[in-house]
Amino acid sequence: MYVGRDMTELSMMGKTDWTDKELAFFHHNLQQIAPYLNAEGVTIHREIVKEIMSRGGMEKEADWTSGSRVHYD
Repeated sequence: MYVGRDMTELSMMGKTDWTDKELAFFHHNLQQIAPYLNAEGVTIHREIVKEIMSRGGMEKEADWTSGSRVHYD
């Protein structure tokens, strides 16, 4: 289960200030409801995807302390 800042708080700050877990969580949720999003929701989702891509994507090289994906739960 996600434990972190909600969309109300995050919407008042730039996407560059979001953590990887926050980006992963809200990207997953918006991706699940994509057919039902209005124009504002689509724009927010697009900005999240753009920020994820600017950070090099969600897949990281795994090491002995963590896997290759960002887990938000």
